[in-house]
Amino acid sequence: MSLPPPPAPAAWPPPDATIVAYDVSRSFGSLVAVSSVSVAVQPGVSALLGPNGAGKSTLLRMLSGQIKPSSGSVWVAGGDPRTDAEARDRIGLVPQQDGVFEREKALDVVRLAAILSQLDNVEERARWALGLVELDPDLDRPVGAFSKGMRQRVKIAQALVHDPVVLMMDEPLNGLDPRQRKQMISLFHELGNRGKSVLVSSHVLEEVERLGSHVIVIAKGRLAAQGDFRAIRSLMDNQPLRFRVVCTNARRVAASLVERSAVIGCSVASDTEIEITTDDAKVFRRAIAAVCRNVGARLEEVAPLDEDLESVFRYLVGAGG
Repeated sequence: MSLPPPPAPAAWPPPDATIVAYDVSRSFGSLVAVSSVSVAVQPGVSALLGPNGAGKSTLLRMLSGQIKPSSGSVWVAGGDPRTDAEARDRIGLVPQQDGVFEREKALDVVRLAAILSQLDNVEERARWALGLVELDPDLDRPVGAFSKGMRQRVKIAQALVHDPVVLMMDEPLNGLDPRQRKQMISLFHELGNRGKSVLVSSHVLEEVERLGSHVIVIAKGRLAAQGDFRAIRSLMDNQPLRFRVVCTNARRVAASLVERSAVIGCSVASDTEIEITTDDAKVFRRAIAAVCRNVGARLEEVAPLDEDLESVFRYLVGAGG
């Protein structure tokens, strides 16, 4: 399936963008991991969404300055993170790999990150960062004995200890239990509300919906879409839309609806509920009230069934056929 790209904004990148990638590509030998991606991230929480193997981690590594794009350019927090030390200092990174000193205690690990960032009050800052992720700084056991979720929180504390302007995280919620996930998502929103740019990579749709509506969708190394996922769905006029209709006399209403040109699918779920597929939502919305009136039915609700993130994701990347 080939979708038209969303229309370009009047000014790109936005003047308040803190992360900008312009036409970046990255190849590893004959393998093209990321191809011609242009994205801009503003303050707040944004989600980098895509299936495993889509190129999310490679894109994050380019944005954080870990690897150089094969072509294109990256600008983050005031400069190129590969060559501008001041820009690099404004970035906090949570990689997908553990990369922690397993024989050390959590406080020592985060304290080292504070030392490497040349911070004053190293002890105080390390304790502050561990407090943000709800870890006891005086926990007397090595990080190697921690659960996956606890190690993830140590990594997040390391990334936050120098209070960065930009925070990039690759699957940071992996291994966290439901309560910890809720707490971390609240923390990300708090950071975004403070004007920081928080970019979170995930392949889990439920996580992304809780993170917020602004998404960057990557599929097969290419940019599939970016923006508010509801706005993205509204642009996809060539894709059928599904609606749930709640009314009395549902079978009579369904029989009348199938005669309408805008309705390309209709199923009766119960005596009071119908599911409709239409290729012209405006025509359908105008027609449904008249149909109910004509057959003596009372219309109670018309609700879209596929304006959620899961449907947008399925359409954009072809998941589920």
